[in-house]
Amino acid sequence: MKKYYPENHLIFTEENKNALSSKATLKEAYYSGKILEARAALCDKEHNLHVDLGVMKGIIPRKEGAIGIDDGSVRDIAVISRVNKPVVFKIIDFKTDESGETYAVLSRRAVQQECLDEYTSKLTPGCVIDAVVTHMENFGVFADIGAGISALMPIDSISVSRIPHPSARFSPGQKIKAVVKTVEENARVTLSYKELLGTWEENAALFKAGETVPGIVRSVERYGIFVELKPNLAGLAEYVPGVVPGQHASVYIKNLIPERMKTKLIIVDSFDAQYPNEPVTYFHTGDFIDRWVYSPDCCEKIIETVFSEYRLTETAI
Repeated sequence: MKKYYPENHLIFTEENKNALSSKATLKEAYYSGKILEARAALCDKEHNLHVDLGVMKGIIPRKEGAIGIDDGSVRDIAVISRVNKPVVFKIIDFKTDESGETYAVLSRRAVQQECLDEYTSKLTPGCVIDAVVTHMENFGVFADIGAGISALMPIDSISVSRIPHPSARFSPGQKIKAVVKTVEENARVTLSYKELLGTWEENAALFKAGETVPGIVRSVERYGIFVELKPNLAGLAEYVPGVVPGQHASVYIKNLIPERMKTKLIIVDSFDAQYPNEPVTYFHTGDFIDRWVYSPDCCEKIIETVFSEYRLTETAI
């Protein structure tokens, strides 16, 4: 299966730079059907994208801006939002403008269609792929999984530890790994992430009872306060007045109980801070996951994802 990457992958490669280096190499790319990438410099009032090719002007007509623009199933914002960002394209023609200057006619849609036919439609649940975060909503993250084709990662698939918004984990433009969760008949893909972030035991092995460690307050309940130690590991601390969600905290680890998947904590201090997100640690580094079991073998409660059966069992910690 041929692999297609999110946009901004090709633009600085030597092969891409060489193809954009002269009018002759652009014509070679046209005849060979090569996929190229360059920065979209302008979107005109007709929603045509003007692309900086260096040696000549390139224009992506509105209907060639993305799959679905022509039939109205995709809104024009999908084209407008590409301004000042890299876009992939194929050269489909050369034309002359009113001043006699030659320009290249480009198609981003053609690359997306090829990506859809040769890559995304052939993905199966459990495939681990490259993606780039494009934007976030309260309900989840949208990510480019190839040639600007977008996939949704629901918020409950981001981590075992609950978060108030995807921005607690990601930022626009961030390169990530993701797991294909489902593929619909129209090749619409949904993603998951938490299966890459380790099991309860893998995360708990990073800590020991008696240590005082950093954490983030995720929720405050009458019966206690949930503090996240890692994206896939949270613990419960006794209620302390004045603590609010989103604060950073120093927490003492009383106990780690694998039989119940419990981490008992004591909040030493809580405070407001703007620390950057920690670098992501992927516990799974392969290209495929068939079954992922979060819960330890000694635990009666089973929390697992079985991708081959499209079945997801979730329990918030």
